[in-house]
Amino acid sequence: MSKALGTAVGRTSRRRLLRLAGGGITMAALGAGLTGCEDELATGGEGSTPPPRSASPEDGKAPEDGKAPTPLWTKSTSAQTYGDNDELVAVDGVVIASGDPLVAFDGASGEERWSLPDGAVPGAPLLLGDGTLYLESGRYDGSVAGYVPGSGKEAWRSRLGKEYRQPRPVAVDGEQVYVIAEILEADGSSHTNVIAALNSRTGKVAWKEQRDLGTQQNGVHAAVRGRYLVYTDFKNNLTVRDTATGKQVWTQKTTKTSYGPFVVHRDLVIVPQGQRLQAFALSDGSEKWSVRSEEFTAFREPSLVEDVLYIADSGRTLWAVEPGTGRKIWQSTALKDAGGQVPRQFVKVGGTLYGATDLDEQGGVHAFDAKAGGLRWTFNDRSGDHRAWLVATDGKRIFALHGKKLHALPA
Repeated sequence: MSKALGTAVGRTSRRRLLRLAGGGITMAALGAGLTGCEDELATGGEGSTPPPRSASPEDGKAPEDGKAPTPLWTKSTSAQTYGDNDELVAVDGVVIASGDPLVAFDGASGEERWSLPDGAVPGAPLLLGDGTLYLESGRYDGSVAGYVPGSGKEAWRSRLGKEYRQPRPVAVDGEQVYVIAEILEADGSSHTNVIAALNSRTGKVAWKEQRDLGTQQNGVHAAVRGRYLVYTDFKNNLTVRDTATGKQVWTQKTTKTSYGPFVVHRDLVIVPQGQRLQAFALSDGSEKWSVRSEEFTAFREPSLVEDVLYIADSGRTLWAVEPGTGRKIWQSTALKDAGGQVPRQFVKVGGTLYGATDLDEQGGVHAFDAKAGGLRWTFNDRSGDHRAWLVATDGKRIFALHGKKLHALPA
C-alpha cells in the first residue's frame, strides 16, 4: 500500500509551533521563530465559523438551515497530536489517534477496543501498510513496531542498530518501512542522520544511506510510489530515492512552504510552494505543470481523494484540480463569502467533501458539495481548544479529532 499523502516526523516545524501557541504557549515566547509564516496565518480568525446558508441542497450548496449533524458519539481520548494528517486513522472498524496510551475506539459505538501503553511516541505518524499499523516505539528503545490495527496485537518489530538513535518511520509500502534516524557519535552527540529501509516481513535492514551534512531528521514528510521514495524536509529539500537501493535519484530546493504535506499521483509529485502549486516528474524532477493562486495568497496543504486534488489557499478559495494535468475542475469562494476558516485536510464520502481547519478556535469540520464546492455546514464542538482539527473516515462515518475530544459524525 503506497502512501498518497506526506507523513510528518518531528516536533519543530513552524506550523507545530503555531499550534502549540494556540494551546497555551504565548506568541511572545515564540518570538522571531514565527517570522515568514504569513501564509500560515492569513486564513481567518476567531469567530470565522460560517453562518447558516439559505441556498437549497439541489444546487450544491448547504441545506436550508445549514445545521451540522449531531455527533453519533463523543469520547475523551489520550490524544497528543501536533496537527499532522497521519495522527488520526480509521481502519479495520476502529479509529485511532496518536497518543499515550495508544487507544483504538470502535468506529460504530465509540467503545474502547484496545489500549497500548508506550505503543507510540505522541504526535508520531500512524503509518498503514499491508494490513499493519507501523509506529515509532513509545518505549524509546530504538525499535520500530508493527501492530494489527483491529486487535492491537504486535505483529512485527525491528531495530536499525545501536549506532543509531530512535529510528522514525516516515513512509511504508507493501515491502518496506522507511525510517530516518540520528547517527550517534562516540560522545553520544549526533550531527548527521541516516535514511534506511526495513523489510516489513523480516525486519532486516534492506539498505541505509547517510544524508548530507546539515539535513535534519525533523520536519520530514514522505511518500512512496512504486520505485520512488519522495520526501521533503525542514531545510527546503525535495528529494527522490530509489526504493530498491536507497540511492538518490534527484534533489532540488523548494520554498518556505515545503515542510507541509504534498501529493504523489502516478508519475508526479505535487508540491505547494507559496503562490504556486507545482508538479514534478518523479523520474527526473522536471516541472510538468504549475498553477498559480491570486496575488498575496498562498496554497495550503493538498489532499488527493479519489483521483482529485483538493486544496485551499489563504484567500479562502477552495480548488479541485486534475492532478495529472493541473487543470482546474472547479473553484469555490463559498468560504470567503461566509467568512469561513480555511481547511487543510480533506476526506470524502459519497458526494460530500469534508475539510478540517487549523488554529481557529471556531473552525472545525466543513462539509462541501464535492461537485462544485458549495458549503453545506460546519461542525464545531465549541470547546475553545485552539489545536488543529483532524479528520478520518471509514466510509460510513466521519471522525473529527479536536484536542482530546474525538467525535463520530454521520457521513
